[in-house]
Amino acid sequence: MKFGPLKPKDAKNGILAHSLKLPTGTRLRKGAMIDDEMIGQLSEAGIESVTVAMPQQGDVLEDAAATLIAQQLSVPNVKIEEAATGRVNIFAVSDRIFRTSAAIINAINAVDPTITIATLPDYAPVNQGRLIATIKIIPYAIKSRSLETVLALDTSMAIAVHKYSPKRIGMISTKLTALKPSSMDKTRVNLESRLALSGSTIVEEVRVEHDEKSIETAISNLSPECDMLVLFGASAISDIADCIPAAIENAEGEIIRFGMPVDPGNLMLLAKIGEVPVIGAPGCARSIAENGFDWVLQRLLADVPVTAEDIAGLGVGGLLMETGSRPHPREKSKRLQDHTSAIILAAGQSRRMGDINKMTVEIDGEPIVRHVASAAVGSLVKNTVVVTGHEQQDVLDVLNGLEVSQHHNPDFAEGLSTSLKCGIKALSKDVSNAIILLGDMPFVTSVMIDMLIKNASANPNHIIVATHSGKRGNPVLWPREYFEELCSIQGDVGARHIMAANRDRVIEVELGMAASLDLDTPQAVQMVQEKD
Repeated sequence: MKFGPLKPKDAKNGILAHSLKLPTGTRLRKGAMIDDEMIGQLSEAGIESVTVAMPQQGDVLEDAAATLIAQQLSVPNVKIEEAATGRVNIFAVSDRIFRTSAAIINAINAVDPTITIATLPDYAPVNQGRLIATIKIIPYAIKSRSLETVLALDTSMAIAVHKYSPKRIGMISTKLTALKPSSMDKTRVNLESRLALSGSTIVEEVRVEHDEKSIETAISNLSPECDMLVLFGASAISDIADCIPAAIENAEGEIIRFGMPVDPGNLMLLAKIGEVPVIGAPGCARSIAENGFDWVLQRLLADVPVTAEDIAGLGVGGLLMETGSRPHPREKSKRLQDHTSAIILAAGQSRRMGDINKMTVEIDGEPIVRHVASAAVGSLVKNTVVVTGHEQQDVLDVLNGLEVSQHHNPDFAEGLSTSLKCGIKALSKDVSNAIILLGDMPFVTSVMIDMLIKNASANPNHIIVATHSGKRGNPVLWPREYFEELCSIQGDVGARHIMAANRDRVIEVELGMAASLDLDTPQAVQMVQEKD
C-alpha cells in the first residue's frame, strides 16, 4: 500500500484517503475506490491532487480481509455482519454465555498491528443481538502474507457461545428482625432479573428463621424439586462453620468453596447436594449491581462446571468496586437507580382508518389502547405516560380507571416525532429508561415489556428493541442518554437512524408477532376480530 498525493489521472483504482466536497455540492466519501467517473468529477472541479491509498501487488483490501478472518471465527449461533470500512461485527443470535480464548485472540493480534480483534470478556452473558466480537483492519489494505498467517492459526476455540439450560431455582431466605420483608421482596425481584436471560424461574421461595435446623429442613425439602438452590442469609456467612454451611453439610451436602477473590462478592459459598448446585449468596447479591455471585450463577445456568480452582482464579479482574456501574461502593452511590417509565403514543389521527379512531376500536371486548395501557401498568415500569392528541377525550374515556398520566400533544398533526418529544418531556428527572409503546399494538403483554426491562437491567445503557422473526419492531426501550437526541427528531418518523448510528449498543429481543402487528387499517382490525 502506497499512501500519498497523486494527480487524479494517476489515481485510478486507488482509495480516496480523505472525504472531499466538490463545488457542485457532491461529496466524495473517504474510502471510495477512484474510478473513471470520479476522476472526471475531480478534473471538472479543478482539483489537481488528491491523497490516495494505492494498493500494491499482494495487498488484500480491508473489507475482504476482515470478512475472511470473520469466516475463520464463525461458530454456530452467531451472526456475522457484512464488512464496512474494514470492520466486521459478530453478534449473538440468542441468549447465551460467551466464551473466548485469550491465547488465540492474543495470537491473532500479535501477527500484524493492522489486524485487530476485540471481544467481550470470557464468560460474559449475552442477549440475542449483543455484539460479542469485532474485527477491524486499520489501513485500507494489508499484506496478503499477514492475512495468510492469521488464517493458518488454529482459531477453532477463539470464540463460542454456550446455550443456557433453563433451571428450576429454589430460593431460601433467612429472617432476622433487622431485615425488612420489603428487602427480601426486592432480593427476589433482582434474582428473577438475573435469571431472565437463561429462561430459568424461581419455582419456590421459602423464608425461614436464621438458624441451622430451619435452613437444613428447607434445603432437604427443596433440593429434590429443584435444579439449583440459592440461599440468601439475613446475616452474611462469616465462617465455614456458620449456620448456612453447617446446614448444607447436615443435609448431606458438600462444600466446594467458601470465599472468592472478587470484590464485591467475597463471602460467596458454593456447594452441592448430590448433583444440585447450591450457592450461598453474598450480601451484595441483594443488589442488581454486578458482583462475583453473577459470575458463578451465569456459568452454572449454562451447565459450565465451576470448581474451587475456577473460583480461586477469578482474582485478576475481580476488583469490581471502582467500575463505572458501581463507583465508590463504600460511599452512597449517586448513580441513578433503574427506573423505567412507559410512554404510550396514542395521539395519531388514524387516517387509514377513515372516520374510526383505531385507539378506541375493541379487540376481544376491550379498546385497543386500553390493552396497551393495561400491559404497561401491569409490568415492571414505575409509571405510564399516555400521549393523546386526536380525539383526546375519547381516548381518555377508554382508559378510565387505569393508573396512567395523560399528556396532550397539541402538535399531534405534525407527526409521530412530536408525540415522542411530548412523552419524553413528561418524564421525571429520576427516569433512567423509557420504553416507547405504540397505542395500536394490543398484543404486547406485561410479560413482554418485562422481558425488555430485564434485558436492560442486564445490559445498562443499551437500546433494547423487540423483534418478530428477527425483524425489528416495537416496543423499544431507550436509556436516558438518548432522550435529547430523540427529542430532536422531526416529522412523522421514528428513531431507526439513531439505532443505526449506535448498532453496537442495540440488543434485539424476540417477542414474536406482537412486535410487528399494529392495527392501522380497517382490514387489519377485521382480520383480528374475526380470529377472536
